[in-house]
Amino acid sequence: MSEFEYIKNYYGIALFLNQIVYYKGERGIVLGATHYVEVNLDSDKPQHTVNIHPQDPNLEYTNKAGVPRKLTRSQKRYQEYIDSECCESFSEWLGIAEKKQNG
Repeated sequence: MSEFEYIKNYYGIALFLNQIVYYKGERGIVLGATHYVEVNLDSDKPQHTVNIHPQDPNLEYTNKAGVPRKLTRSQKRYQEYIDSECCESFSEWLGIAEKKQNG
């Protein structure tokens, strides 16, 4: 059973991927679900989610679908660095030589 089905069966809330919602009056989009609704609010960076309980009284559901915002090129590059789990600094990973100062 998917988490979306779990929320529907347990809470009676029909939830779907990319559903437009409003949390405390702010627009967002559903990017996933655990036992919570994973929402990317318009004020947050793309892909950043806030976990909200499905029955939170501040969460309003719509029947509309939206398109998630995409990461910028630099955000994708930084995410690749994080995912690589390397021990270098970000600038070293990018191949940018750091100048060492004597003194």
